[in-house]
Formats: sequence, C-alpha cells, structure tokens
Amino acid sequence: MNQTRFDALIVGSGAAGLYTALRLTDLAPNWRIGLVTKDNLSTSASDWAQGGIAAVIDKDDAPRFHGKDTLVAGVGLCEAEAVDVLVNAAPRQIQQLIALGVDFDRTEDGSLALTLEAAHSRRRVLHSADTTGRALVSKLAAAVLQNPSIQVLSTTLILDLYMEKGRCGGVFYLEPNQEIGCLISPVVVLATGGGAQVFAQNTNPPSSTGDGVAIAWRAGAVIRDMEFVQFHPTALALPNAPRFLISEAVRGEGAHLIDHQGDRFLFNYHPKGELAPRDVVSRAIFAHLQKTQEPTVFLDLKPISKATIAHRFPNIIKICQQWQIDIFSTPIPVTPAAHYCMGGIVVDSYGATSIEGLYAVGETASTGVHGANRLASNSLLECFVFGERLAEQVSSQQTQIFDVSIAIAPNLEERGNSATIQNIKSAIQNLSWQAAGICRVQSELEIALTQICIWQAELTNLAEPSRLWIETRNLTDYAYLLMRSALFRTESRGAHYRSDFPDTDPKWQLHTMIEGEEIRRSHSLLNDDIRTT
Repeated sequence: MNQTRFDALIVGSGAAGLYTALRLTDLAPNWRIGLVTKDNLSTSASDWAQGGIAAVIDKDDAPRFHGKDTLVAGVGLCEAEAVDVLVNAAPRQIQQLIALGVDFDRTEDGSLALTLEAAHSRRRVLHSADTTGRALVSKLAAAVLQNPSIQVLSTTLILDLYMEKGRCGGVFYLEPNQEIGCLISPVVVLATGGGAQVFAQNTNPPSSTGDGVAIAWRAGAVIRDMEFVQFHPTALALPNAPRFLISEAVRGEGAHLIDHQGDRFLFNYHPKGELAPRDVVSRAIFAHLQKTQEPTVFLDLKPISKATIAHRFPNIIKICQQWQIDIFSTPIPVTPAAHYCMGGIVVDSYGATSIEGLYAVGETASTGVHGANRLASNSLLECFVFGERLAEQVSSQQTQIFDVSIAIAPNLEERGNSATIQNIKSAIQNLSWQAAGICRVQSELEIALTQICIWQAELTNLAEPSRLWIETRNLTDYAYLLMRSALFRTESRGAHYRSDFPDTDPKWQLHTMIEGEEIRRSHSLLNDDIRTT
C-alpha cells in the first residue's frame, strides 16, 4: 500500500488541529507535519462557534474566579489541575491570537470588548461579532496554508490507527481512488471534534461524527464521561430549517426567553432565569414544552438596543432573515439541540492518551476541564491552551522510525450498500435523540443499546470504501459508548439527566471510564482504584 511519513500527523482541521500544527512548526522547525482533513480547512465546529472565547482580561477579574466558575459548572467532575492550567494560560493565549491577527471586538476606547455568558461571574468572553470561531479559524487556516512545513491532506478519510506492538505508529486512510494507504508517524494527534451528529437534533456541521473517539476506542484507548452531552437551549426551530445555533451571548446581552403566552417562564425553574447554566435552561425548556404542548419557545431580543443587535449579531440577523424572521421585531422560535460533547479520549495535561504515540486535543479529548457541564466559551480556549502544551511536549521527544511493510490494511470492497447504510445512520440519529437526549431513562437506554449492537454487527458486513460507511461506522461506535455510559451512571449530574434517578448522588462524583468492553468508575487519572464491572 502507499505509505507517507511525517514527524507528526494531526487529524482534524478545526481550531485545535490548526493551532497545534502551527505551534509544532514553531517548536520543531525541522519537522514535517501532516494535517489531515476530510473536508477542507474551513469545515469544522470551531468555524461555527459564535459566542466567543473566555479569558481573564478585566482588572476586576482573576483566574481564580474563572476557575471557580468552571468548577461550579462541572458539578464536581472537573480535574482541578487541568482547570488551573486552562484559566492561568488563557490571557497569554489571547495575546498570541491577537499577534496572529485575530480581530476581536473592541470598545470605543480601544480596549478588548468583553461580554457576559451564562454561569460566568464576570464579563470575560471575548468575541468577534457573532462569528468568533470563523475569525479564529480563518486566520489559523491561512497561516497553515502559508507554512512550508505543513502538508495539508484534504478530503482524506481516516479508517483506523496503525498499531505496532501496542504503540500507535500512524493511520490507515482511504485514498480518492478507494485504495487504502498508510500515513506513518511517531506522533499522531486526534483533533477531530465532537460527535453531536449522533443526535437527530444538533447544531454541529455534518462532519462532527465522533471519528476520533471511535477510532481511538477501537484501538484500545480509554474513553471517559461519554454520557455528558451539552444540549444548547436555543437552536432555531423552523420546519425544514437547520438547527442553527442562536448564541448564548444573545441572552448574555439581555434577550428574554418567553413562551407562547409571552411569559418569562425560566424563573419558574431557576432564580437566574435566562442566565442559568445551559443544562438547566435546556431541561427547563424541555419540561415547559411538555407542559404546554407547544412546539417551541421564543427568544425575544427587544430588550437589547437595535444598535447592539446590529453590531454583535450580524450573522444571526442574516440567517434569520433567510427564514423571514426580523429579529429586531419578531421573537425567534427556538428549542434545545445537541451542541457539545464533554466526554472523549482520556488525556493527561499534555494531551497524551493511554496509547503510546497517540495524542488528542479539543472536543475529541477529555482533559477534565469541563466535568459534567462545560462553562460557556471555555471550548475554544481549551483548543489553544492544550494545543500549545501538546506541541511543547511532543516537540521535546525523540521521534521513532516505523516499518509498516507488513501492515495489513482493512479490506473494503464496493458493494452498493449506500441506501442501507444511510437508513442505519438516520435511525441511529433518531434513536439517540429519543433514548439519550435531554432526559433519559433505563428502559429506553437498554432497548437502544441492544439495537446499536445489532447495527454495529450489520455495518461490519456492509463495509465499503465510502465516506458514508466510514462516518456511520464511527457514529455507531460513538452511540454505543454514549448509551453504555448513560445507562451506567444511575444519577443526574450536569448535562446528564436520568428521569428515573433525578437526584445528584455524592457516591457518583466519579468519572465513567470505558476501555474495550470494560466500563468502570474512577476518581481521576491519578486514582483509578474503584472498579465495578
């Protein structure tokens, strides 16, 4: 098979992958870096991010306040060391991004503009109108394309890791001619984003199919906290319209959530109303819709000045206008949708997984900073802080040479199964939304898990060299890990809500860990002595 060698290989082209690649070229200028993307450099969930990036900038703020807010949101499952790393490194990362040319919004006196988002105790969210992710990713992508040390492999689909004696030495990939190739590298970084496409209702791009988590799990990596999926409270809800995310920053600027009667119903569920944590707001909307039997609630922007709306939310204005909604005068119909996955591949504070030679960064990694519920605007920050630490760690290590002349590639043949595979993919998304969505219960999770296992076996027999099969296979494995974890955790905590176990149980202040077919509980990476099979 075709083999190409790199000193480091990064899979994924969102903020985490792009930034890690750039920092590696700074720290190891003689290295040859491969950056794999199954689409192009602008197709990622990072590019879709609206709200902003959190960092302590204001003189009345401090990292300890940012850290406390993060820990509170995480409901006892954040790793304190990782949170400390995140909040203390944040101001420096902002300065590096500014030096890279990222144009954050500023006030009239030229200082960085800061907004407030739910569960933050201070205004500390930097933004670039309502397209912060795009502002960041566009600058990073341009820098990557201009860097001679980075080779971008576009429209390249990763199948599985190449493993040699328990160590990761590269990846198998599908070439455009449907042949299997192997990319060889002593350093493989998975930066593939999340897996919210496992749900029928989600705010992610179509490429967010849980690839990194599924690939790593199949190779034997430890996976953590997959039950914790953040459902964004306010996604555009119109027939035939995509579930476009209406940024949390809209509520931070003063928008009200109202029902069909015009009532600000959220205060019946939480004293902070619109500024309650995301999981609280999502469940409150879900419960209110069940109570009222209405299809949506509404986000009313009239409390915000028209000048502020025009300045802060031009993209939301544009998208809503496409669906004949004038947000200056008409409330936006919204419902919750899957948005961000807190769980992922377990990594240490430098991005190393449980498999030697394999690293992960961004949403596909479980660093421990998000716990059971991510604090708003910490996700982009995590990409940069831990991307830099990963680059610092691996650039200081001595690389190894691998010989894969005897490697056995997966056997894929064109069988014309696309219609069957598409039906399975759609069924997985609908089943996951029904059984493992905002509210979960044992009976539905058990039925769903049994069906997922059937589809896993069926997809093995349907294997073919297509993007549809590769992504559906990954989604099915992702759904399996999600269902097992959600069924295993018999309590409600953060973004995980079990209607049959509605209370938070102190005995469950533990991580859910999956390695192969074993599932267990663990205090942390450093204290893994509590096991239940």
